[in-house]
Amino acid sequence: MTKHSILIVDDNANLRAGLKILFEQCEMVSEIHQASNGREAIIVASRAMPSVILLDVGMPIMDGIEACQQIKQQWPELKVIMLTSHDDERDIFAALAAGANGYCLKEADFERLEAAVNAVVRGDLWIDSSIAHKVLRVLPKSSGSTTPNEAIYEHLSDRELQVLQLIVEGLSNQEIGDRLSIKKDTVKTHIKHIMDKLAVSDRTQAAVKALRHGLV
Repeated sequence: MTKHSILIVDDNANLRAGLKILFEQCEMVSEIHQASNGREAIIVASRAMPSVILLDVGMPIMDGIEACQQIKQQWPELKVIMLTSHDDERDIFAALAAGANGYCLKEADFERLEAAVNAVVRGDLWIDSSIAHKVLRVLPKSSGSTTPNEAIYEHLSDRELQVLQLIVEGLSNQEIGDRLSIKKDTVKTHIKHIMDKLAVSDRTQAAVKALRHGLV
């Protein structure tokens, strides 16, 4: 079992301490590092080379957007999740333009944050479902219409549509399994079939395509 190392970057010491306690309970996490601003994050990242960096947007000395950009320029393989209370479109797109692999709101449940970490480690892009619609508004439309694409719709089974709906809502595989009373491995199989049928490579792309084509 591959374990992750986490770097938590936030100028709020209480928030860092709280997240540290939660991540210490995760079997998949091996090391936890901390930094209080973007400049310090770069220094710690150069030394620790964490699997995932959780970056606050608004920080003194150097904000998260600039830190993300510099980190990605130096170590493009490092995964960065913007963890913030900001849902402003400018911040969201600035973070994605800087190379962030994920954007998660601080108000989200820890289970969702844990799912975001696991997703970006796998190479997926994670965008909190509560702000996904803001990303969708600027994506190029494939057909100029948001009505359901019947060809895509007919290829998905009822169960796959249920799973797809829960993916759009931001649930983890375990949460989807619990909601539908099926095993986690079964959820993974459904998600693989969904991605194959929608011709996408990760969960976020599946959610975006589902919303764009009115499938859910």
